[in-house]
Amino acid sequence: MKSTGTTGTNAVDWEARVDMDRLRDGRLARVKAELDRSDLGAVLAFDFSNIRYMSATHIGTWAMDKLIRFALLTRNTDPVVWDFGSAAKHHQLYNPWLDTTTAEMDADPNAPHEGAKRLRLESGARAGISTLRGAFPPEAEIAAGVAKKIKRELEKFGLADQPLGVDVIELPVLFALQQEGIQVVDGQQVFLEARRVKIPEEIRLLTQAASMVDAAYEDLYRFLRPGVRENEAVGLVAKTLYDLGSEYVEGVNAISGERCSPHPHVFSDRLIRPGDPAFFDILHSFNGYRTCYYRTFAVGSASSAQRDAYTRAREYMDRAIALVRPGATTADIVAVWPTAQEFGFADEEAAFALQYGHGVGLSIWEKPIFSRLTSLDHPELLQEGNVFALETYWPSADGWGAARIEEEVVVTAEGCEVITKFPAEELLVAGKRYYTIDGPLNLERDSQSHLNTPSGRGQA
Repeated sequence: MKSTGTTGTNAVDWEARVDMDRLRDGRLARVKAELDRSDLGAVLAFDFSNIRYMSATHIGTWAMDKLIRFALLTRNTDPVVWDFGSAAKHHQLYNPWLDTTTAEMDADPNAPHEGAKRLRLESGARAGISTLRGAFPPEAEIAAGVAKKIKRELEKFGLADQPLGVDVIELPVLFALQQEGIQVVDGQQVFLEARRVKIPEEIRLLTQAASMVDAAYEDLYRFLRPGVRENEAVGLVAKTLYDLGSEYVEGVNAISGERCSPHPHVFSDRLIRPGDPAFFDILHSFNGYRTCYYRTFAVGSASSAQRDAYTRAREYMDRAIALVRPGATTADIVAVWPTAQEFGFADEEAAFALQYGHGVGLSIWEKPIFSRLTSLDHPELLQEGNVFALETYWPSADGWGAARIEEEVVVTAEGCEVITKFPAEELLVAGKRYYTIDGPLNLERDSQSHLNTPSGRGQA
């Protein structure tokens, strides 16, 4: 049975598609289960992905690097989210799953009978803000205000003496929490373990996100030709994705020609030339769910060295995918990949992320991680429901080009399913096909300058 479903992006009455209530409930249940297994009383999140995972709230990508929002989940409550005032009001109107988060019973002094109780409901969406990465004047004591909000909730539910796990935090907020007597510890693993295995709704969204990149690569393949700049390719991909409903194009890594080796991980304004290798990594978000999806092309033609590099990168990819199944480990996968020294690096740290794998979900690097840097000594077990990207790299023997391939896979009961579908089994040549008087120009072209000499034609 396939792990993913074929559905559209919108809800309809005649087909079962992504059930958002099931998505919200399932994610929260996984965080609660991990919290229960820990020795923490509560977890506090500033990371947008963790906030979204447990509270299903989102205010856009513009604020992702500002650490301004925060959310608390305790052993005894559903999430409480503090947000920009207007955003909190919006959550109160349109996020009903936050409505009864902190119900409590209080004595009512106006009750007609002594000892009567009333149910007081506080919304789980509240106005509140952190320090804006220090932009607020320290004397405004914004950090102290954050700490008091958290302490109030912990005391209300009898958890003030238990450790508070935090994912990421600004130092002024950390110090303010400690001054309130709160024991702050690392809470990242609670969130990351909860997010390690994807529920079916998440897998469907990840598959939809990948299908949008399939389309972007189709447009890119048709667009590539000599004279195109790397940044133009980035713009084309971004437009395709946004037109298809992408929430956020996190990045398009566009690398061509001599920039392929060593890999700089950032696009430029370089003009693509005939015979260039060009590889791309497309990272975007659909309903929060990311992609990390490399493909390599040759433009116009390819050298034999580039073709060999691509074949080598593909072989390492295929060997890895063949091993993916429940019960295998990350060590099993990286064992079939080359050592750093085999492709020109001093050690595994220097070569990190070239032969690599990582979980994909609401962020692009989640558990499990595949790398010879850590996986051989600290293997992680693969489980049904893991979704991760495997990526391989190989430089060409001429010292100029390289190949980069990446596939996203879902671990199924029987093995795995690849959800990145744009062709990558062999090196694709993009651009116009050229013809000579003898027919189509050979697409494998190592050089042009000496072909019309006897030695260039292979003659004695």
